[in-house]
Amino acid sequence: MRTTSSREVYRNPWTTVREDVIERADGSTGVYGVVERPDFALVLPADQDGFWLVEQFRHPIGRRSWEFPQGTWGSGGDGTPEDLARAELAEETGFRAGRLDHLGRLDLAPGLSTQRFDVWRATDLTPGPTAREASEADMRSAFVPEAELRAMITDGRFTDGPSLAAYSLLLLAVPDGRPGTEWVTPHRPELRPRR
Repeated sequence: MRTTSSREVYRNPWTTVREDVIERADGSTGVYGVVERPDFALVLPADQDGFWLVEQFRHPIGRRSWEFPQGTWGSGGDGTPEDLARAELAEETGFRAGRLDHLGRLDLAPGLSTQRFDVWRATDLTPGPTAREASEADMRSAFVPEAELRAMITDGRFTDGPSLAAYSLLLLAVPDGRPGTEWVTPHRPELRPRR
């Protein structure tokens, strides 16, 4: 598949939408709408037998959402993915992580968007003040035991896709899935195409 033309159809300070005309290997053509957004960091703040979550109103879905802390660099922000993870954790929860383990890098919605995110497990947490942005004024954070988090997933109270994907990575990386257990480097087999 190759792109034969591309044009920007919308832009604001956070999002760009472009329309790509493509040609497939068989010569047929198609159109893709592609959403471009900055990559982000998502942090699982693990403490004892649970996690610190944040809850805020999400305008696109018209309701409040429980999530793991996550975000992008603001205008003019710059640094490493780890710097961003530390900044988002402190901004949204007030916690500073003594240890930050990288769990993986995921695509948000590869059929629609270029956006990717890095997933981190934060431990050895030290409390401090939050530094939330104006858009996060309604945000609150709460400690949720892991058993309650699993119940929230099961009954539909915890539905944020990136947070669920991040939790899955944690369950694969930690032997018994418990926040307090020692980190194990996950086995990442080489992916091979089907024949």
